[in-house]
Amino acid sequence: MKFLRNLTASILGTLLALLMVFAVFVLVVNILESNDKIKVSNNTVLEINLETLVKDYAPKNSNPLAEALEVINGSKDKKIGLNQILNAIENAKDDAHIVGISIVTNGVNAGIAQTQALRKKLEDFKTSGKFIKAYADMYTQKSYYLCSVADSVFMNAVGEVSFKGLSSEVLFYKDFEDKYGVKMEVIRHGKYKSAVEPFLANKMSDANREQITSFLKSIWNEMLVEISKSRNKTIEELNVIADNLLARNAKLAIENKLIDEAIYIDEYNAKLKIAAAVSSDEKLKTISIADYISTGKGRIKSTATTKIAVIYAQGEIIYGEGDEDHIGQELIIKALKKARNTKSVKAVVLRINSPGGSALASELIWRELALTKKEKPLVVSMGNLAASGGYYIACNADKIFAEPTTITGSIGVFGMLPNVHKFAKNIGINAEQVHTNKSANYSVFEPMTDAFRAVTTESVEMVYTTFLERVSEGRAMSVDEVNKIAQGRVWTGADALNKGLVDEIGGLEDAVKYAAELADVTDYRVRNYPSYKLNLKNKFDVFPFMKTEEALLIETLGVDNYQLYKELKSMANLKGIQARLPYVIAIN
Repeated sequence: MKFLRNLTASILGTLLALLMVFAVFVLVVNILESNDKIKVSNNTVLEINLETLVKDYAPKNSNPLAEALEVINGSKDKKIGLNQILNAIENAKDDAHIVGISIVTNGVNAGIAQTQALRKKLEDFKTSGKFIKAYADMYTQKSYYLCSVADSVFMNAVGEVSFKGLSSEVLFYKDFEDKYGVKMEVIRHGKYKSAVEPFLANKMSDANREQITSFLKSIWNEMLVEISKSRNKTIEELNVIADNLLARNAKLAIENKLIDEAIYIDEYNAKLKIAAAVSSDEKLKTISIADYISTGKGRIKSTATTKIAVIYAQGEIIYGEGDEDHIGQELIIKALKKARNTKSVKAVVLRINSPGGSALASELIWRELALTKKEKPLVVSMGNLAASGGYYIACNADKIFAEPTTITGSIGVFGMLPNVHKFAKNIGINAEQVHTNKSANYSVFEPMTDAFRAVTTESVEMVYTTFLERVSEGRAMSVDEVNKIAQGRVWTGADALNKGLVDEIGGLEDAVKYAAELADVTDYRVRNYPSYKLNLKNKFDVFPFMKTEEALLIETLGVDNYQLYKELKSMANLKGIQARLPYVIAIN
């Protein structure tokens, strides 16, 4: 009897498993077919909403099952590639089916340099003679900066425009460390290397305040120059508006000509119909930027067999494999070798969006780039960030392009180790060690010895010296010249150009065109690297109906607290000597 029960249970379990597999298969088929059903009709308005996370590179998963799982668990719609958006706008410019663009977004989930690249592409779109209109219930500074490119900018009558200048906040933990006995032991080189400053002081140093003020003013000026041109306002007038909050409500924003009119969304849609030459009783045809990309408009079509490889290095640099959110030397080296050994690839563009990280991983990537440069032209394009380790891997390129608002430089290194000796003593914990030799391992439960500090300082100095030499060689500058502009100092792309750290102001398209010139090719297409695979070791990938770990944490902690959690976790997980951006830059 027991045997029959077990047999019946096994059969039922197998049947249920088969039904679940069949259900997932049906979902996969339906999802893949739905992409084929999206069509672009005549007289269509392209809608752009950028509240979704914009990444430099958000590749489509080459595995159909993996792509379907991304759709099912909602992760597919949580990100969009900047390269795809730019290509889509470029295609829309000459697409006879697209009559104009409507930007409707309350925020822009992208970095300043990414936003600037998008704005430039929209400015170029206007040369087609097609319209751009924008609407929001409220505008953040970044979304207003983007939307100010439109022919007409509208908003809700009870909304507001956040236009007050830029600011950045840094948290300091020294008093917390002293109070609770949990501290970070720090060894650094570079007076501006402020990634570790919050653990050493309870207030901002003059050097740190100087560099933050410098790059904030540089970025703000870039924004004002472009807004000034679009809205026909002087920079002085715009600063007066920001100083006195003269766009804090719709009435003031209209009086000061930052906004054209305060209307409701239905009235805005009526204006879109007029612009699109659609009668009031007809339905306005629209297509979202995501759907437009899914029709194939997220890439520039070409029949060319010659290729320019674009290798995306985005995220913190870690030692190991890496993934879509982290730069690991294994993935990047594999991509570089693939591009180098592919005969149809004539040049390589490295697109960097990174605050830096592991000095060892940066050196390993630098070496592979040096080998690549010997065989094929190598050009760098900098995104939002190309700082510290991000600059380390950039410095040896044939040419470096940066956006004016790119954050780069930060040529400096540090080492950091947690220490809980005081905390352990306060709660009655005593750790005893047994050694075979004098140079024993560091213990978080004991104060750092002078000998250990000396050895670690030597390692930091050695890495810093190597960093200077890499920049000196790559930029054709003396080590002393590099040292004067190094010290961990952060620069914007515009300032870095004047300091000789970058060669030209421009975006990814400019870098690709220049790489093609170096390779002496005119007919080519872009091949993106690296390829990312579905990680079935992650239970959230295997069980698509479960929420991702990130989604659960955001739901529990809230967005702001989750960002703080990520920053602290990142600092806690630092291993080895770091060539990393000084602090996490959050520009408000």
